[in-house]
Amino acid sequence: MADGYRRRRAFIGSFTAAGGPGLVTAAVHPDTGALAVLGSVDGVPDPSYLALSPDGDTLYAVSETADGAVAAYRVKGDKPVLAGPPVPVGGSGPTHLSLYAGHVLTANYGSGSVTAVPVRADGALAGARSGVLQHVGGGPHEQRQRGPHAHQVQPDPSGRWAVSVDLGTDSVRVCTLDGGTPALHREIALRPGCGPRHLAFHPDGASAYVVNELTPTVTVCRWDAETGALRPLTETPVLPGAPAGDAYPSGIVVSPDGRFVWTATRGEDVLSVFTVEGEGLRLTGTVPCGGHWPRALAESGGFLYAANERSGNVTWFAVDQETGLPRYDGSVDVPAASCAVFD
Repeated sequence: MADGYRRRRAFIGSFTAAGGPGLVTAAVHPDTGALAVLGSVDGVPDPSYLALSPDGDTLYAVSETADGAVAAYRVKGDKPVLAGPPVPVGGSGPTHLSLYAGHVLTANYGSGSVTAVPVRADGALAGARSGVLQHVGGGPHEQRQRGPHAHQVQPDPSGRWAVSVDLGTDSVRVCTLDGGTPALHREIALRPGCGPRHLAFHPDGASAYVVNELTPTVTVCRWDAETGALRPLTETPVLPGAPAGDAYPSGIVVSPDGRFVWTATRGEDVLSVFTVEGEGLRLTGTVPCGGHWPRALAESGGFLYAANERSGNVTWFAVDQETGLPRYDGSVDVPAASCAVFD
């Protein structure tokens, strides 16, 4: 294998409880975006979501279990190595994590909370969580919104705020860290019953897009980094027609140039492409995801990647630079794949 072929890597999470191999490392072809699996480690159960440190030397993984934990790995080589024991998050079912203000933040779906775990100067976890913010509330969906379900947490582009998306409460919370504990700055209500899942910021830092799981739509918002305020503007369907059943939208990605937005919809096994038009979105097409149940989307090097959980593969797509339409280019087998991040 040529050295240039192994210059970039992808790290793929999976559900070990569903037969996944754990944390998978893959080489990324610099010209085609193709993935080639290098190996896997099973240091923690169900490492369903991953995040890389800014220097690319440390990889963080949630353990999406009833007890809930977060782990750090050294990834200077092709085989990740645990950088200390996993740290309990004090919440159940963590589904997402990110780095913010010297901490790893986790969104704990089962318990509806956000946890902060301090990060040492060398990138390892400090050894214990520093605080938990418990979300409160519910929504009109009888089965899915009986209580809070934090699904995602991430810093805003300015780095001043942490933003958490809660499917159970139909809201987005803007937070800071108060002595290591996530502290609520304000809560923004979205349409009741929409079930917000993930949020992606526009590169201009002034717009944000929330993909809703319980209704197959994207809510377009204005974002004010000065005041930490999110203002919903419009809502756009992710499908050209009504789905036959529950659609279950999942991932959302904004193109690096800010011209396009892509979403994944698990119930329909499709990727949707939107053109950004002022303060709105226009749905311009859908394509098959190349598998079944696309749980997450990622963009890297001009290619789009879908982690297809139930078919057990990660697919990649070249993107038409004029239309933003993804074109299927290939697939690699990863049982129970849940997400992919790139160094």
